Amino acid sequence: MSLEFLWYVPNTVEPGHRGDDTTSGWGSIEYSTDLARLAEGHGWSGALLGTGWGRPDTFTVATALAARTTTFKPLIAIRPGYWHPANFASAAATLDQLSRGRVLVNIVSGLDSPAAYGDTNVEPPQRYARTQEFLHLVRRLWTEEDVTFHGEHFRVTGSTVAPRPYPIGGRTHPRLYFGGASSAAERVSAAEADVQLFWGEPLDGIAERVDRLKTLSEEVGRRHKPLEFGLRITTLVRDTTEEAWRAAEEKVARMASGAGKTVWTGNRRTAVGQQRLLDLAQRGEVLDTCLYTTPGKFGGGGAGTTWLVGSADDVARALHGYRKLGITHFVLSDTPYKQEISRIGDQLLPLLRDSAPAQRRRHSSASSS
Repeated sequence: MSLEFLWYVPNTVEPGHRGDDTTSGWGSIEYSTDLARLAEGHGWSGALLGTGWGRPDTFTVATALAARTTTFKPLIAIRPGYWHPANFASAAATLDQLSRGRVLVNIVSGLDSPAAYGDTNVEPPQRYARTQEFLHLVRRLWTEEDVTFHGEHFRVTGSTVAPRPYPIGGRTHPRLYFGGASSAAERVSAAEADVQLFWGEPLDGIAERVDRLKTLSEEVGRRHKPLEFGLRITTLVRDTTEEAWRAAEEKVARMASGAGKTVWTGNRRTAVGQQRLLDLAQRGEVLDTCLYTTPGKFGGGGAGTTWLVGSADDVARALHGYRKLGITHFVLSDTPYKQEISRIGDQLLPLLRDSAPAQRRRHSSASSS
């Protein structure tokens, strides 16, 4: 199974996202294009585009970036309460054709500002039931003709999407990523997603969830290819372990003092996955080999709640541990975004593409001593 390495484009008009020190250009096509082209030039296959009400529209930004790049894959975060599945299936298939198969889709069910865009479906059971219908219907619209579907949340009659998504090898439609740690979210993922995205939990927690999702896939009668797994996490990399931890502690100190403003607009205290991350600090400041839990105490949210900290070798070994559990999709980032695209792409990605980086380096070192 091939590996996918993606970066992150914050897609916000406000500067200072997760402590980034860039002061101008946020929300402009020039700034986002710079990030996308840097990602292309430093080994990343694409990037997750952040979403949220009050930010630039994610799909519009993805379309602009696809037109200004050649290999960059936008992982487009969208919400079922914002899009109707037939509209989205048509828009995404069109962009997939125009970009020659570069579209990736991240379905987000978490609360944002639903009232602002007219979404009245805010209770978790209903939201996840709607998301499952959305995923099911979008997939059908991408792969079937004359689709009729009358569900609890969506209805179409005699619907055919044209053009269809761009076919590449055995790929018939854009890959559907989905996150969520609640039992309802995991059942949706097991039934209809292509990739389950995890946030930065320790290896034992990820292993437990991988096993549970595989079992759930059988229980719900999954009809698609086996579910794949991905990790969305902050990676703080420096030339040496000591430099990395010094930088991490300095960043957290700025967060604690309020000098390094972090922007977190999600449902921090109600989302099950977010609470799992916040609870990790009770187990220790550093878990596994280099998973730093302290950022979550001082405002770090989402993928910024826990960080993998160390030299490129340290972080590569940690991520290789996730690979052993079946993780094949990695969405990494750190700030400043422009600087770290290059550093992490040049130093870390070559080690991650090695099937067993830690073992080979240890063997080489032993042979030369």
